Amino acid sequence: MILLFGLSVGSFINVLVDRIPKGESVVKGRSYCDSCRHQLSWTDLIPLLSFILLSRKCRYCSKKISYQYPLIEVTVGLVFLFTCVAIIQNKIVDYTTMIYIFGVTSALLTIFFIDFKYRIIPDEILIFLILIALLKNIFLGSTTFGNYLVSAVIFFLFFLILFIVTKGKGMGFGDVKFAFAIGLILGFPKVIIAFYLSFLTGALISLILILVGKKKMKSSVAFGPFLSLGCYIALIYGDTLWKFIKAYLKI
Repeated sequence: MILLFGLSVGSFINVLVDRIPKGESVVKGRSYCDSCRHQLSWTDLIPLLSFILLSRKCRYCSKKISYQYPLIEVTVGLVFLFTCVAIIQNKIVDYTTMIYIFGVTSALLTIFFIDFKYRIIPDEILIFLILIALLKNIFLGSTTFGNYLVSAVIFFLFFLILFIVTKGKGMGFGDVKFAFAIGLILGFPKVIIAFYLSFLTGALISLILILVGKKKMKSSVAFGPFLSLGCYIALIYGDTLWKFIKAYLKI
């Protein structure tokens, strides 16, 4: 059931990926074929199944449909399934927390795919993340909101300094704003884990791309996907990882 729900959310994320960077409304207007612009019927929009039944072709113009659509749908479905397993493992029974985790996960996936494809991090998704982080603290009656706010400000300033020092070549200003949202979502110490994993995976992937000749030393790589990945791992397993780190460092 959760896998099917994830596929459906993935279908909506595809809409966000296609429309937000183009400045199109995500609530108005029917989905359409990118090639012939023909509006699609509901039978063309069944997650994954339509792609298979149509043999990867638009039923109106017969042009090939991008693999982006099933790839995102399947990825989101699998991530939702993994998230559900993690929620069970962590014995989370509060429905508000569950909704919050899936909401944050959906936003992180959206940023991951949009920044990977277009090299931008939309303000709309960042505002959504900030709002649900604030609402979570209100509804769950958090007594440590100061921790989250301070974490957000500190890492916003840290990324802002990096942005200024590198003159925007090391990362974009969208990453700076994203750092604020991540701090507000995770708080200390999870935010430390998130940014460590982000820089680590970013460095490793960049090194691999350079070694295989896909990138040069001075080439830039979208950092948003790595921030999304680091934030997700810290959101799901931050407490466990922090306990391991404290035991390892004996602090």
